[in-house]
Amino acid sequence: MSDEILAVIRFNAEGLVPAIAQAADSGEVLMMAWMNRDAVVETLATGRVCYWSRSRGALWRKGETSGQVQHLKDFRIDCDGDTLLLMVDQDGVACHTGRRSCFYRAARAGALVTIREVETPPEELYGNRG
Repeated sequence: MSDEILAVIRFNAEGLVPAIAQAADSGEVLMMAWMNRDAVVETLATGRVCYWSRSRGALWRKGETSGQVQHLKDFRIDCDGDTLLLMVDQDGVACHTGRRSCFYRAARAGALVTIREVETPPEELYGNRG
């Protein structure tokens, strides 16, 4: 992998950069997560999306527990270098709640409404860990 790619990414003080995952086929925004340098390097090397889990303090290979893998189709860096856009093919659902997208709630007429239903119950994805 080219050092040129890493050189333009502006990681924050914690060594992280936000990464937005978008469905390559439909354009649907699936989720936002964090990546560190190692996650970027692994993702670009393998084509399987890897993030940094702040709660675990470790690399998180999307789908390693749930089987809901993200396959990288395109890796984009915004104009400031401080946000990544990952165009992916998503196996199954992207959200740990069992929905296709993490963005399943919307403000409508002053209320919060659910706009995406559960496709795969979390207990099927994670057992009792969901």
